[in-house]
Amino acid sequence: MASGAERTSTRRKVTVIGAGMVGGTVAQMLATRDYADVVLVDIVEGMPQGKSLDLMQVGPLLGYDTQLTGANSYEATAGSDVIVITSGIARKPGMSRDDLLRTNMGIVGSVTKQVVPSSPDAVVIVVSNPLDAMCHVAFDNAGLPRERVIGMAGVLDSARFRTFIAMEMNVSVQDVTALVLGGHGDTMVPLSRYSTVAGIPITELLSPERVTAIEQRTASGGAEIVGLLKTGSAYYAPGMSVVEMVDAILLDKRRVLPTSVLLKGEYGIDGLFVGVPVKLSAAGVEEIIQITLTSAEQAALEKSASSVQSLVDAMAALAASES
Repeated sequence: MASGAERTSTRRKVTVIGAGMVGGTVAQMLATRDYADVVLVDIVEGMPQGKSLDLMQVGPLLGYDTQLTGANSYEATAGSDVIVITSGIARKPGMSRDDLLRTNMGIVGSVTKQVVPSSPDAVVIVVSNPLDAMCHVAFDNAGLPRERVIGMAGVLDSARFRTFIAMEMNVSVQDVTALVLGGHGDTMVPLSRYSTVAGIPITELLSPERVTAIEQRTASGGAEIVGLLKTGSAYYAPGMSVVEMVDAILLDKRRVLPTSVLLKGEYGIDGLFVGVPVKLSAAGVEEIIQITLTSAEQAALEKSASSVQSLVDAMAALAASES
């Protein structure tokens, strides 16, 4: 049941599924944008309603008129322009990879089947982990073209890379650009040749040893935060990474951002969701940007893709065992 009085609105609509730390942060940051209304959905009764009402009460203080609706079902999501899927569980101590896959496969598959039919023109952004594998689950259940099912990972990984470069160089992050390809995990491929400070490649500014250290820290950026928090994982930067993608879509910005997309031969990879730079606009993925890679970079990308393939194979085996 939706919270609050219903209000007729012609504004754009973004549905965020999962009202946990990431989903709640996405809703908060989208509310401050003030260009779309937000529906926050979760199975926990009262939580999405409470968070939505709390965020509505921030409106007078920050000056936004965003309508936020909390719900435990999907009726209020109808006609969404963007659907963000954050639902799923984090891997717990002692939990096997297959247990995590089995649980989140079920959650993401069920969510996608329920939310997409009433929003057939939406772009779906997947945030649930393991990210690239869950993109496959959402795509298989959504019945949408590949341009409208994408994963949020590269934007976050690149933000981490930019942060660590700026910290190392003692410069503003505004002057740092960075690019990360591949699956979301420790096999991601930070491309230092294409990462710059004020247009100067970092390979010209830092020693190879420092570049390698920054690349390695980027690849383990999520694990570093988990280790510090002890209970829980990152949510501020993941949440804002989603909002940057929503900006590009709803404002038709044609931003070039690294996202997980289903490749069909690009970069020599076929049939897998892997992070690559894309032009993101109102159509979703308007174009996959292909850049020239060295043989070492291509090998690293293929290794990353093979990690995604192993997850896809494991999901297929799990599905077969349960059928």
